[in-house]
Amino acid sequence: MSVVFFLLDTLFFFLLAACLLRAWMNQQRVQMTVQPGRLVLALTDWLVRPLRRTLPGRLLQNRIDWGSLLAAVLLALVHAGCELLLAGWLVPVDPAPAASLLAVVALALQMLARTVLQGLMVLLLVYAVLSWVQPQAPVLALLERLCGPLLRPVRRIVPLIGGVDLSVLLLIILLQVGLMLLG
Repeated sequence: MSVVFFLLDTLFFFLLAACLLRAWMNQQRVQMTVQPGRLVLALTDWLVRPLRRTLPGRLLQNRIDWGSLLAAVLLALVHAGCELLLAGWLVPVDPAPAASLLAVVALALQMLARTVLQGLMVLLLVYAVLSWVQPQAPVLALLERLCGPLLRPVRRIVPLIGGVDLSVLLLIILLQVGLMLLG
């Protein structure tokens, strides 16, 4: 069963991360015609487009990509339901449906938080490695636009040490602590 749970977690992690990255890229006004935008669109269009058609027009006019965020929440709820069903926690005729619903919501929120933290760690690791190994890479400008808003507050606190920016390292450590607290 652990293999099934691993595969389920992996599938939903990539789908959730793609929805959240789509929302973040739209928030930062990043063109979706370059990678990873095209990949994100290919992975999420099947769910985000129908959701956007159901959302009120006033929600679609602001900067927040509510369709992508709603898709991420729905995917997290489906993941939680599947995981609890496979674990035997949810049964078709449950004597305590409120407890089951609460378990699904709690597990979905945990999955969303874990995906955000792990996704940010991946972005920051790729950003850090590329900035050291290949600082002229075209994708580095995109990663700077995505990671910059997260790194700016840390860079104000942590000075350059010997000409090296340790803000990425500190932020990765903080994200790892957050993952540990999630358990």
